[in-house]
Amino acid sequence: MRALVLPVTLALSATLFAAPAGARELGDLGDLVELSAERVTVAEAIAAAKWHTDAAVDDPVREEQILAAVADQARRARLDPRVATAVTRDQIEANKFVQRGLINQWRLDPGRAPLEEPDLSELRPVLDRITAELVEELKATEELRSRPGCFETLARDTHRVAAGYGFDPLYTTGLVRALPSVCV
Repeated sequence: MRALVLPVTLALSATLFAAPAGARELGDLGDLVELSAERVTVAEAIAAAKWHTDAAVDDPVREEQILAAVADQARRARLDPRVATAVTRDQIEANKFVQRGLINQWRLDPGRAPLEEPDLSELRPVLDRITAELVEELKATEELRSRPGCFETLARDTHRVAAGYGFDPLYTTGLVRALPSVCV
């Protein structure tokens, strides 16, 4: 599965930057991509909290707790837990990618660093809600995600969602990195 990540990421990236802007009509994977975009946007507040507390971006203990909870939720939903955890792992890594990008920007230009310090304990329930909804959406799109046209639908929806959110290259790349395990 990981051998596909780079080619899929490159294909999605090429489609994102080559596709015409057009209307924001989403395909059958639109809700899943929207949830991923919402999760990527939370990265800024998380990065700000970590910036102010000098906390590490990586939190392996928390990440393993999330993945275990996702596997349990997937089993209850009769979804392959390997799929749910792979997608969730991509979501986590994408979020950390955006966090690192923002923290690096703030190091280079401290004047752009956030003044407020968000509370991580208030952000975690938001991430937990998005993750739970993401698992539900993975179940709802299970058949579609195994179709041959999945990557094209995913790329189109990713482009439209990124454009709708007005994502800059950092957030767009984060969104693309959140999705390589969606199509099976």
